[in-house]
Amino acid sequence: MSLTGYVARRLLHLVPIVLGVTILCFFLIHLVPGDPARTILANQATDQRVALLRHEWGLDRPLPVQYGKFMDRVAHGDLGTSLFYNVSAGHLVLQRLPVTLWLITFGTLLSIVIAVPSALHAATHRDKPSDHVVRAVPLVGLGFPQFWVGIVLLLVFGLHFGRLFPVGGYGSGFFGHLHSMFLPALTVAFTISPILIRSLRASLLEVFESDYITTARSKGLPERRVLANHALRNAVISTVTVLGVNIGYLVGGTLVIEAVYALPGLGQLMINAINQRDFPVVQAVTLAFAVMVVLVYLLTDVAHALLDPRVRFE
Repeated sequence: MSLTGYVARRLLHLVPIVLGVTILCFFLIHLVPGDPARTILANQATDQRVALLRHEWGLDRPLPVQYGKFMDRVAHGDLGTSLFYNVSAGHLVLQRLPVTLWLITFGTLLSIVIAVPSALHAATHRDKPSDHVVRAVPLVGLGFPQFWVGIVLLLVFGLHFGRLFPVGGYGSGFFGHLHSMFLPALTVAFTISPILIRSLRASLLEVFESDYITTARSKGLPERRVLANHALRNAVISTVTVLGVNIGYLVGGTLVIEAVYALPGLGQLMINAINQRDFPVVQAVTLAFAVMVVLVYLLTDVAHALLDPRVRFE
């Protein structure tokens, strides 16, 4: 099967997943306690005004009818209008999306920068003190909650040591974003890199015992070339899958990190929308998260197929 056919098949498999997410998102959000009409009206929330506002928003109709109208709008590219901001929910999502994408991308790159050299060093120094250190120290970051790691980084690098990094905000311009997003991305890296290190180290140790590695070394190839062209290239295949799964989990985990660092991303928008009972915005953000996770898994499958062509023909 060609790569194009493989991608097309994977896309078809992901359509039911996105549809299922929209169903769960729509019906679960209506289980959240509180009435958006009463939340918006606050002290002016008389029964008559609440009833009129619910009728205007269509909240007095049966849930299946509301879901049908929601899907009809989604099919036409309309995610509804925010009940609180009175603007397009899709516009709010697109406005906040770059911040979340910055956080995920930057955090993933830092994780790779930390994990690959660490795993290579640990695998080539198996059972030596440095190997034990590389395996043990990153687990400290994995053992603590993300919000705790973020607060510690803020205290150390944001308030002490000359205030090297800002304690909140997104910055302006490319380098401003790099500077402001470094601590949030490092928090992400502390969460993902320990898993990548252990996965890549285990794969490298398995690859080192392969015949083609012995053959490459017997030909007198430099050790760096053996590691880069033969060992790492084959060992990274399984680690790519591990990375993709963890990025998928990270998409939802951005809520915590964005709250700690006061980042104006989708996570912060989701928290505010839940507090305000802003159903269209919650549905729009959840749908955006679902699409992002689906795309991450699709890219992971494509990367896996490119690294190991046998996957396309299974």
